Amino acid sequence: MEQSYISRTSGITMKDKIGYAFGDLASCLVFGLSQSLLNKFSTDILGISVLSFMIITIVARLWDAVNDPIWGRIIYNAPARADGRYRRWIKIFAVPVAIATILMFLNVSAFPMAAKIAWVAFTYVAFGMLYTCINIPYGSMAHVITSDDRERSALSVFRSIGSVIGGLPAMLLASFCYVKVMENGQPVLNEFGEPEKQMDPMRILIFVCVIAALAVLCFFLCYRWSKERVESKPVPREKGAARKVVKTLLKSRPFMTVSIASMLFLAAQMFQTGYNTYLFDYYFEAHKMYILAAVCQYLPVAFVMFFASKLGNKLGRRNVCSYGILFASAAYFLLFVLSLLGIGTKNVWLYLAANLLGGIGTAFIFLLNWALVADAIDFNRARKGVNDEATSYAFFTFVRKLGQTVATVLINVPLLLIGYEGSKLKTELLRADPAKLQTMYNYSVLIPAVLFLLVFFILRFAYPLSKKRVEALQIEKEKILREDSAA
Repeated sequence: MEQSYISRTSGITMKDKIGYAFGDLASCLVFGLSQSLLNKFSTDILGISVLSFMIITIVARLWDAVNDPIWGRIIYNAPARADGRYRRWIKIFAVPVAIATILMFLNVSAFPMAAKIAWVAFTYVAFGMLYTCINIPYGSMAHVITSDDRERSALSVFRSIGSVIGGLPAMLLASFCYVKVMENGQPVLNEFGEPEKQMDPMRILIFVCVIAALAVLCFFLCYRWSKERVESKPVPREKGAARKVVKTLLKSRPFMTVSIASMLFLAAQMFQTGYNTYLFDYYFEAHKMYILAAVCQYLPVAFVMFFASKLGNKLGRRNVCSYGILFASAAYFLLFVLSLLGIGTKNVWLYLAANLLGGIGTAFIFLLNWALVADAIDFNRARKGVNDEATSYAFFTFVRKLGQTVATVLINVPLLLIGYEGSKLKTELLRADPAKLQTMYNYSVLIPAVLFLLVFFILRFAYPLSKKRVEALQIEKEKILREDSAA
């Protein structure tokens, strides 16, 4: 009996899975720094206003609307080489991404304000462009490492594991980058009689350099240990081809719903990562416990990863992801209700417990998100004739980057509303006003609760790829892959 094309282009090994995981581990080492620390670094060390940083982020995302699809088409049209169509870009851009990361955290506080804003804008946009150059081919690689949807589900799990590990160093740095403010050899006390603390720019820069170097190492391990099995044949160049692909993607219900759901989920994650640095510093007054919030959110991944892929294959990825995130939404809504009742809001352990419950609920979509988008891209190839995973993935990453913009707005607008400007005076006034602090806490639980609930409704009632439809797509995909290989 003749072996199917999918069987011939599958059979990934543990080396493939670990190698692919190293790619997102490396990406999240540097990306985590920009999301966990850059906002507070810019406001508290460089003295840039909250509004200015928010505008910089929005402008950067507008540029992504142009940059991401262009880079997707460049990668798609570039001829394949001996080391593959996609993996070679990881080797090319590993060092430039690391350098751009370091430049973002140089202490330019002595610059005039206009120069500081220009520097932050330039380095942030440059980092985003270089990150795109490595992230789009990395994401597209899943389609050429294996053509089997179950193996892609396993790759999604390993990729997500890599992202958890990669995100931890930035969170650790955000917890331990503070030093006491000294004057004449004595610690300066604030109006509450406590030692005044501030972020240490030199300590931050040293850690950033170490993390960037580790990212380069992990990128090269991803390059060395990954193997492209599926031959990717781009169609001949055609004027307006990219526009046609994007138009088709915009009309694809599976692709757009999973993109929007992923965007909102990322926005919620990034909001928590960025906002909690302020929450633990000013509300709980326990900045070193910030890392525990991250641990509670991601610790469940270490357990769920052993059965997420199997459960998704058995019950359907749509079901396990949607009901999991509904559970997470309920955990944060419970905290909000308790806050309205005045129960346990200053109890940091109650907040951490809710983070743990939320982490259990979000672990499934966190681990299977990339498998969901792979299913949507398969649908577009089988039903819409879109044989362009690079442009598809570039468009998907652009929509996800909109989630970064949403997160930045959700972080900074509440800070503006309570009068936070990063200065010592504003900080002391904030701590002296319980009502503003309570508002800060309410935002921290209500925003993720609402975003998670929106993701549930989108995945459960709008995203159409049920377990049966995904299985049917495999049969259609086998026929298409056979025809392409014979061409």
